[in-house]
Amino acid sequence: MLSYAFTEEQEDLRQMVREFAQSEVVPLIEEAEAEEKFPVQLIPMLGELGLLGIVFPEEYGGIGLDKITECIFVEEMAKVSAGMTASVNAHADLAAFPIYKFGTEEQKSKYLPPSIAGEIIGAYAITEPNTGSDAAGLASRAEKKNGGYVINGRKNFITNGTICDYCLVAAYTDKENRGEGISVFIVDRDTPGFEVTRKLQKMGHRASDTAELVFENCEVGEETLLGGEEGAFGALMEALITGRVSHGVKSAAIAEAAFEEALKYAKEREAFGRPLSKFQAIRFKLADMATRIEAAKALAYKAAWLYSTGQPCVKEASMAKYFSAEVADYVTREAVQIHGGYGYINEYPVERYYRDAKLASITEGTSEIQQLIIGRELGL
Repeated sequence: MLSYAFTEEQEDLRQMVREFAQSEVVPLIEEAEAEEKFPVQLIPMLGELGLLGIVFPEEYGGIGLDKITECIFVEEMAKVSAGMTASVNAHADLAAFPIYKFGTEEQKSKYLPPSIAGEIIGAYAITEPNTGSDAAGLASRAEKKNGGYVINGRKNFITNGTICDYCLVAAYTDKENRGEGISVFIVDRDTPGFEVTRKLQKMGHRASDTAELVFENCEVGEETLLGGEEGAFGALMEALITGRVSHGVKSAAIAEAAFEEALKYAKEREAFGRPLSKFQAIRFKLADMATRIEAAKALAYKAAWLYSTGQPCVKEASMAKYFSAEVADYVTREAVQIHGGYGYINEYPVERYYRDAKLASITEGTSEIQQLIIGRELGL
């Protein structure tokens, strides 16, 4: 029976995150957006509150709760700043979680406690300049040498690339075995041959650092292989289901934030002698926006519930990411429209929400890729 009603403990956490976001995150938004830089001081603050280790066991410094609880954290953070939330998710979901899921005990002991405490920041590097959705087509190589590996390759669009202390890097160790010949390495930032070549300027998510990375004759030890074995990439991709669930909630949160601003504006702004909210055209827009947001949140939290209870959710996770991205795009666009000319200037936050929403259908598996996954799960 489907049941994901929030517990009192989860609602307490929601309130804590909401207060933290208002007191600590909101004051940083303007500067972070203008400088296109993630405020790294937030990471140890989140670590101290236990918010980086929600789904991690206590033995590594986590608090051992479920995906639903983590999604509540993501929702409240993303309603305030999608960009900052992207950096936090990249650290926790894409860098630390795979180490917990597939790493050796030595790797877990080395990286998880400081990651969860917010003492170090992680990144995840798959995408390359010439390979996006076709992850198996990547060009990076890792050749065996002197009891370790030498990595050569270029990575692009890497969240936290400029600020990370370590990075999970995908590279072929067996090029003859397409896809399955890809391995993943945990590479520390100070490793010779690891270079950040440029920081990327973006349309949205400007409060999140994104970079191009180059690995040139980057020598790493055998102990850096995620899980201690070659060919872990396939298993790692399955672990990214948790990231799709987070994205579903995050996109719905962007939409909800835009909706709340549009609703407030429609009640306050007058035209032809009465508030905009009294016009049927605006009412219908707001009703449609609210309905789509509720549907997106329900789908995302259903996926989180399935994941938390150990049930298959490949299809539901992709549905959540795909649908919520569409909802975010629609709702933020309508929010700008309701604001009229004011929606097009950065004095009102809907302009930022509109720009932030676009990334939802591109990052970590485009909407088209999610549709392919859904189709496959339907047996098509």
